[in-house]
Amino acid sequence: MAKESMKAREVKRAKTVAKYAEKRKALKEAGDYEALQKLPKNASPIRMHNRCKLTGRPKGYMRQFGISRVTFRKMANQGLIPGVRKASW
Repeated sequence: MAKESMKAREVKRAKTVAKYAEKRKALKEAGDYEALQKLPKNASPIRMHNRCKLTGRPKGYMRQFGISRVTFRKMANQGLIPGVRKASW
C-alpha cells in the first residue's frame, strides 16, 4: 500500500496538469519556450505517474483495468472482474 502522501501528490499533479493544459498548448503552438519554462514543473503531463486506483502501487500498472498486477490477480481469482478467467489448457 502506497503512502497517502504519495497518492495525494499524484492527485495534485493531475489537477495542475489539467489547470495549465490550455495555456501549455497555446504556448507550444506559438513557440514561446521561455514562457513555457516559467510554468510550474508539475504542469507537464510527463511528470504524472500511473498508480493503482485501489492500492496506489506505482509499478506493475495495467492500463486496461487501472489497477496493479497484484490487485488484478487477486480480484480475477475472486471473480470480481467481468470477462476475466484463469487460463487453463
